[in-house]
Amino acid sequence: MLRTLTTPRTATPHQPTSRRLRTAFLASAVSVCLVAASAPAPAPLGIGDRLFPHLGNPGYDVMAYDLAFTYPGSNNKPLPAVTTIDARTTDRLEQVNLDYSHGTVRSVEVDGEPAEFRSAGEDLVVTPAEPLPSGVRTRITVSHDSNPVSTKDQQSGWVRTADGLAMANQADAGHRVFPGNDHPSDKAMFTIRVTAPEDYTAVANGLPAGATRRGTDTTWVYRTEHPMATELAQVSIGRSSVLRRSGPDGLPLRDVVPTKDRERLEPWLKKTPAQIAWMQEKVGAYPFETYGLLIAEARTGFELETQTLSLFERELFTRPEYPKWYVESIMVHELAHQWFGDSVSPRTWSDLWLNEGHATWYEALYAEEKADRPVEARMRAAYRSSDTWRAAGGPPAAPKEAEPGEKLSIFRPNVYDGSALVLYALRQEIGRPAFERLQRTWVSTHHDGVADTADFEHLASGIAGRDLSGFFKAWLYGQKTPPMPGHPDWRSTAPVEKTGKGAR
Repeated sequence: MLRTLTTPRTATPHQPTSRRLRTAFLASAVSVCLVAASAPAPAPLGIGDRLFPHLGNPGYDVMAYDLAFTYPGSNNKPLPAVTTIDARTTDRLEQVNLDYSHGTVRSVEVDGEPAEFRSAGEDLVVTPAEPLPSGVRTRITVSHDSNPVSTKDQQSGWVRTADGLAMANQADAGHRVFPGNDHPSDKAMFTIRVTAPEDYTAVANGLPAGATRRGTDTTWVYRTEHPMATELAQVSIGRSSVLRRSGPDGLPLRDVVPTKDRERLEPWLKKTPAQIAWMQEKVGAYPFETYGLLIAEARTGFELETQTLSLFERELFTRPEYPKWYVESIMVHELAHQWFGDSVSPRTWSDLWLNEGHATWYEALYAEEKADRPVEARMRAAYRSSDTWRAAGGPPAAPKEAEPGEKLSIFRPNVYDGSALVLYALRQEIGRPAFERLQRTWVSTHHDGVADTADFEHLASGIAGRDLSGFFKAWLYGQKTPPMPGHPDWRSTAPVEKTGKGAR
C-alpha cells in the first residue's frame, strides 16, 4: 500500500474503524440456527498477531476460496453472495471460527449438511452437526450478503467508485467482504464469480475463466494460478474498458479503466511492460500469471497492491501537479509489491516492513535511474527524520499498534522510507553485490509463500557470510537510529519532547 504521508496527495485516507462490534446475530431471526446448549459458547478467536490479535483462526488451513457475488446495479445496496471455503483441519474442531462481520448470513453448510452459526465479535462461529477430526478436508459454504456501505462501527472493504465497486481489504477488511481466514499467513487459491447487469464489466484477480450471458446479466469468472492472501483480493465492477497488451516474455497484461478515460490514461498504461522488465532485471522473473492497473474513479487516499491487479486512484494520473517521475515511481511501488508482499507475504503484520520497505526501495531506485532523483539524498533525508518516526510509530519491525478506530495507522512513515532506510544501511553494510543477490534469493526462496523478519535476517547472514544479528537488532528494533555505515556524518533529528509547559 502506498501512503499519503510523504507525497503531495491530499485525499482523505480510507481508515477502518474499531474492530470490535457488539456481539449480535449475523443472520435474521428467521434463518439463524441457535447453538445447542451443550455446544461450547461462541467466542471470537485469533492466531495472536501482535497488531491484529483477533484476525485469523486456529485449527484449519484454507486451501481454496470460491467467491460468488451478484451486483444489483447499485453500489449502495448489499450484494447477494456465496462463499465456499475448502480447508484442511489441523485440530479437532467442535466449532469453526471464520472472520466475518459486515453482512447478513442466511445459511451455512459444512460438507453439504446444514450447520448452526452465530456471531461473536467479528467472527462467524459455525457448529457442524458432528465435530471435525484433525487432518481431514472440509467444505464450508456460507450464503450471505456483502455490504459495500460503511457504518459507524465498521468500514467496508468495498470501495464505492463513480460507476461501481472495487476492493481495498488491507489490512483487516477482507472479512467485511466475505467470510474466511483473514490473515496473510493463510494464503489460498481463489475462484471469483461476479454476476452483473449487461452494461457493467467485472474483472478480478487472476485470469479469465469464462463469461456466461443469461438474460440481461453476465457472470464473469476468474481464477488465480498462485495462492493469495485475503487482503489482496480484488474485484472491479463498473462501466469499464479492459485494455490488453503483452509484457516481457508474452506476459498477458490487462488494465481496467473507466471507459470515458481510456485514451487519456493510455500514455501511462503503456509504460507497464518496460517497468516489469526493469523489475525483472533487479529481482528476477515476474511471479504471477498476469498484471495490470485498476484505475478507479474514487477517493481512497492510497494505491494498493492487490495481487495481479493493483488499485490506483484516477486522480494520480490526471492531476497536473504530479510530476511524471513521481507518478511512474508510484506505479513501480505497487508493481514491486507483486514480489514483496504478494508473492512473499508477511507471516505477521509486524513483518509489514518487508513489504513496504522493499516497495519503497524500488520506487526510489527507479526514480534515481530514470529521473536522476538520487537514492542517497532521499535516504539522508529519511535518516534525519528516523528518530522522530521511531518515537511516533515504533521501530520498523516492531511498529506500535494502530490508533483506536484507525487500523490503517499502522502504515506510518517508518514502514515506508524508514524501512527503505534499513535496506540502504544493509547495502552499505554488506556491499552492493551481496545485497542484490539477497534480494533475488529472497523472492525466489519464498515464492508463493510466507516469511518473516527472522527468515530475512537468516538469509542475509548466510549470503554475507557473517552473523548480522547485531545489525538487524539495532536497525529493526532499536528506539534510536544506529549510525549509518559509510556515512558517519549523518545525523537524525531527535524527536521533540513534551513537558508540562509545552513542547520544546
